[in-house]
Amino acid sequence: MTAVASLWPGLLVGIGGTLGALARFGVDSWLGTRGVFVVNVLGSVVLGALVAAPLDGGVLLVLGAGFCGAFTTFSSFAVSVVERAQGDELIAAARYATLMLVAALVGVGIGELLVHGLV
Repeated sequence: MTAVASLWPGLLVGIGGTLGALARFGVDSWLGTRGVFVVNVLGSVVLGALVAAPLDGGVLLVLGAGFCGAFTTFSSFAVSVVERAQGDELIAAARYATLMLVAALVGVGIGELLVHGLV
């Protein structure tokens, strides 16, 4: 494998990641604090669909690892949970964490169902 060819997967992930980060910034700017929840659930639906679809490896690198990886945000989710917990809102923190996990898992399932229903 040549040096250029070995860089190609990283470039694909970088292109997708750039687009995903910009999209997340746009959603966060538009929705504020609800943006984290929306991007994580929407990203889960998209990633579920991508994984279920018969796609080329390059497409998965751009859209899956790159776009969805940058669009969704575990770190922002974790900060949201900790901020609630530190603000003496332990029940709200636990509720938010549980809702996020359940919604993201359901989102992956919906994405897969969409693909299997369309293919």
